[in-house]
Amino acid sequence: MAEGPAAGPQDVETSGGPVAIVLDTDVIIRDERKAFDLRRWVASQPDEQFEVAAITVAELWHGAERATGAFKAERDGYIRRILSSVRVLPYTEATAIEHARVWARLESSGKMIGYYDLIVAATALEHGSAVATFNQRHFANVTGLRVIVPA
Repeated sequence: MAEGPAAGPQDVETSGGPVAIVLDTDVIIRDERKAFDLRRWVASQPDEQFEVAAITVAELWHGAERATGAFKAERDGYIRRILSSVRVLPYTEATAIEHARVWARLESSGKMIGYYDLIVAATALEHGSAVATFNQRHFANVTGLRVIVPA
């Protein structure tokens, strides 16, 4: 991703030093819509590794599949560029176990979040990664998850 002016993350929950950062779908979509400069933000954090959960890949391609005409071609190209620059974390048996734990805790606490957000959070927890999202309200309910609101 291209270099740009520095701007650091806003930590909702702080912990330790550098960790990998899982990009939530909303961060990528805001960049695609030109409402956020993902390249600039990533460049401002040269020591971080950026990742996406496999469910995010599905969410992005679902949007592409629903698009039509020239917008579909643009969206396909955008998704391919983004995915070529990040590591995709698969949904594994270990992810499924973490997913079940997070799901049970949130459900029993009455603070349930979206099913895809559950998977993103579980994937990040499994890998010891933070989540970058503009949906702080949902992810802040996940115990032990470091949430970053990109700036």
